[in-house]
Amino acid sequence: MRPRPTTTATTPQIPTVLTLGVEEEFLLLNPETGESMPVADRVRGALSGTAREQSRQEFRHSMVEMVTPVSPDLGELRERLVTLRRAAARAADAAGARLVAVGATPVREAHRTVPDEQRYHDMSRRFGPVAHDPAVCGCHVHVGVPDRELAVQVCTHLRPWLPVVQALTANSPLHDGRDTGHASWRSMQLERWPSIGPTPHFDSAADYDATVADLINAGIMLDAAMVYWYARPSVSYPTVEVRVGDVCPTVDDTVLVGGLVRALVATLIDDVRAGVPAPRIRDCLVAAAHWRAAHDGVDGRLVDLRTGRPRPAWDLIDDLFVTVTPALTRHGDLDLVRRELDRVRRDGTGATRQRRIMAETGGDVRAVLAHLAAQTVSM
Repeated sequence: MRPRPTTTATTPQIPTVLTLGVEEEFLLLNPETGESMPVADRVRGALSGTAREQSRQEFRHSMVEMVTPVSPDLGELRERLVTLRRAAARAADAAGARLVAVGATPVREAHRTVPDEQRYHDMSRRFGPVAHDPAVCGCHVHVGVPDRELAVQVCTHLRPWLPVVQALTANSPLHDGRDTGHASWRSMQLERWPSIGPTPHFDSAADYDATVADLINAGIMLDAAMVYWYARPSVSYPTVEVRVGDVCPTVDDTVLVGGLVRALVATLIDDVRAGVPAPRIRDCLVAAAHWRAAHDGVDGRLVDLRTGRPRPAWDLIDDLFVTVTPALTRHGDLDLVRRELDRVRRDGTGATRQRRIMAETGGDVRAVLAHLAAQTVSM
């Protein structure tokens, strides 16, 4: 192992209002059985114009990803999410499938083929059966941070808060037709990959790059694009990318997460520039906090990584809201985010809502899937 270089904090010119964009992954499911349908090529082929340009091939033929353009405010982000979801849903309908915003495959997945691209074949050979696990879908929030050194330091500062974001986005309690007992089964499933999980503590961009090089040389991942930590400096954009969340069931849920994440990144930029050090937290405790968040969601307790003690989930969500209130105010998002948090507090997360329908229908997974499909395009 090579020595870890360090650098001093930089103070770049950062805009007062940060831009953001969102990547949303969706399942393509049979409307009758809920089984995955490998029709992504047909769905993308049916898209036109901007929607096609904003779509991406995913690791499964039963998935499609839609990527918003950069947005300066949550209102514009919402409009773009609505447009892309509607376009993808229409294309899925034309292919005989339903577009569903859910974090993990809820019923048995018979078709687990990967696209016929060399990179995906290389991943399949390297990682074996893990590469053929059932499809999972995430929501990745990008916040504009044009200085990479600063972006790496912000990712380290994010570590105490990412389990809270994870709990708030939990939307995958079902797998193989049953309740897994976890609010986010997607999180549990992804832990099988060696380069997915909690963001390590990095002191600098040089430290980050040295670690990534070591992991590539060790055969843990093919290249730097396989850094799938819960927060990372994006390999494609000048952004901090927060990848911890399940795909959200509704546009309003996604807008809430986008607003909170942007405000959190803005708050932590201020901390870095003020010389506030990132807390040193044992990796095993961070991993435990993420496990608890994936298991309990917002309906139980989370680990407060500032103290190491468990607390009611909503207490930590309220702490997060208070912490980012100045940044929410600066971006004009305070009232919207407060209102959406109140809604989730009242109605529950996607995981809570799915379980409620399971209880009301005697475990009818198809009723859950019909609800999810409707929620995906509800406006």
